[in-house]
Amino acid sequence: MAGFPEPTPVAGDVMLAECRARAVLALLAEKWVLLVIEALSEGPKRTSALRRQIGGISEKMLIQTLRRLESVGLIDRRDYREVPPRVEYALTERGWSLSPVVITLDRWVETHAFDMLPTPIGSTSQA
Repeated sequence: MAGFPEPTPVAGDVMLAECRARAVLALLAEKWVLLVIEALSEGPKRTSALRRQIGGISEKMLIQTLRRLESVGLIDRRDYREVPPRVEYALTERGWSLSPVVITLDRWVETHAFDMLPTPIGSTSQA
């Protein structure tokens, strides 16, 4: 049809169990992944800054998450080879393209969390 752009080819179908896109979706569904991407959307950060910003994440989980994100090309790791050691993480171009989606999801969750879960998970209080 005139005036309509050609459809963009789709690389996969997340509804198919054997599709590679399903593995990417599973990676992105991890809470630490989403929080790291949002934190790095503010710019490059060192591991210590990420730990301070992302409440509740252990050093081990942060390092595992950073390695996974680096392995799929969403973040870059820059080692300055200094003493004391200095390493920074930053979003890649692909990571930057994902960050607005993650931030939008995070804001949606913040807006609707109290309506969806009136008491904190694990709490027995009805307050």
